[in-house]
Amino acid sequence: MSLFFVNWAGAREPGNKHDCGGDFSRQVSNQPTDQWATEVAPTSAVILFNLLNLMEVARNVGMLLQSLLLLSVFSLNVEAAENSIQISQENIANLGVTLSKLEPVTQIPVLSAPAKVVIPPTQEYIVSASQAGVIDKLNVAIGDKVVKGQVLAQLNSPDLLTLQREYLKADTAQHTALINFNRDRKLLDEGVIAERRWQETSSQYNSAVSEADEQRQLLEITGMTAGEVGQLAKTHRLTRQLNVRAPIAAVVMERAAVAGTHIDMMAPLYRIANLDELWLEINIPQERMSSIKIGDRVVVENSEVSAKITLLGQSVNPENQTVLARAVVETKNIESLRPGQRLNTRIIQASDKAAFKIPNTAIAQNEGKAYIFIRNPQGFSVMPVTVVGKQGDESIISGELTGNEEIAVKGAVALKANWLGLGSDE
Repeated sequence: MSLFFVNWAGAREPGNKHDCGGDFSRQVSNQPTDQWATEVAPTSAVILFNLLNLMEVARNVGMLLQSLLLLSVFSLNVEAAENSIQISQENIANLGVTLSKLEPVTQIPVLSAPAKVVIPPTQEYIVSASQAGVIDKLNVAIGDKVVKGQVLAQLNSPDLLTLQREYLKADTAQHTALINFNRDRKLLDEGVIAERRWQETSSQYNSAVSEADEQRQLLEITGMTAGEVGQLAKTHRLTRQLNVRAPIAAVVMERAAVAGTHIDMMAPLYRIANLDELWLEINIPQERMSSIKIGDRVVVENSEVSAKITLLGQSVNPENQTVLARAVVETKNIESLRPGQRLNTRIIQASDKAAFKIPNTAIAQNEGKAYIFIRNPQGFSVMPVTVVGKQGDESIISGELTGNEEIAVKGAVALKANWLGLGSDE
């Protein structure tokens, strides 16, 4: 039957020289056997060979499909296996694995940047001589703490004598004008003098009061206290010693003069500053400015000092392409900070998503990604995480975590080797 079908099909092939358009089987049966073998058999053999090839291909395709199906199932099993480590409790102890709970955090370190400690402008003063003279004595040195009103320097000033004399003259004129004022007011009430004379007397008195007040303030500007000015008005004893006092409670930062030298009016003597408030000027790379905002917390490395960003600069430093950020130090105990000091800081922001702090030893790196090992009944599951910040020996991570997981904080290297097939739990 197969031979008849092959011969019949071959007879119908276009160009076959035996195509007679009729029943080929009857024609073949009437031919001699040797003639049939010579003319018909080769064609039939070729057709049979081709059919066998097609059947082989079909069989191979079926096997291929079956292999692909098995491979896909195997791949799923392998992928599932890659995300877990099966290991006994005994071998966990042998590998030196230590377990711990995740520690939730609400603050995430965003950036580490250098900073400089500066003094606010409102807390810094230049103490200068209000009058020209010779320095008799300098009472404080750099680093000394001074209180408000303390005498920092003493000057021998001839100009002070002139101011004192002018004040006494104005004070005497004020008293004379006051006597005339009281007299004319009584006479006006009795109808003895005219209204015009009373107005002139009042004007002279007011002018004398203004002149005396002006001269008194000039003496106070030079450094004389109200008590010293009052004593001068009582005794009329002039003095050429000018006391230069501290305007605030502060620390002496610089000294700009030497005793025995002559200085001009407004020449600087000291630079003092109140160090109860300090600022941090932070240089932030311009490409990171988008991640920084006012109100972010700043911590100084290796200290307990913290600050809060209150200003972000509007210009870029052309030399280093950084933007200035100002942070006000909030820590009360700031003795560890010194104006002009350069230090390293970390900018920290409040987290708007779940984040956890873990030791750096709990993180395994593989192909540029970070993983942690979560304990489960069979061993460990491998969880990819994102490292959002670092703080010394600890890292801040986020991921598909609930916070209740127990992770390996030590021995992650051994678990990684087991996970990647470089070790064994046996």
